[in-house]
Amino acid sequence: MPSSHSQFMWFFSVYSFLFLYLRMHQTNNARFLDLLWRHVLSICLVTVAFLVSYSRVYLLYHTWSQVLYGGVAGSIMAIAWFAFTQEILTPLFPRIAAWPASEFFLIRDTSLIPNILWFEYTVTRAEARNRQRKLGTKLQ
Repeated sequence: MPSSHSQFMWFFSVYSFLFLYLRMHQTNNARFLDLLWRHVLSICLVTVAFLVSYSRVYLLYHTWSQVLYGGVAGSIMAIAWFAFTQEILTPLFPRIAAWPASEFFLIRDTSLIPNILWFEYTVTRAEARNRQRKLGTKLQ
């Protein structure tokens, strides 16, 4: 009965919204443009969810009530899943990351690193420089 398209899109939009505003770390020295992208992205997510919901009615696949129930169900599930992952799974993750299976699959906890992309870039660059230096000293 509820629209699964509407349900999925509202789940994705609400979960992403909660993740952007509650989970992502903000730094004190963030510039205006760095902070603006969160607002633009959240507006785009809600717009896309609304457009998908509207398209289901426009194409006569669902009624407004089916789309509304799908949107409400998806939003409630997104809030519940976000709360579950934030309150129950996140505190357990350092312990889970230390399991032998997690080490085998290279699963690691990077939740305390504010910008993982920048961190990976700088660490990789430093390691490449160190290896280049070691290679240069071995050749001499």
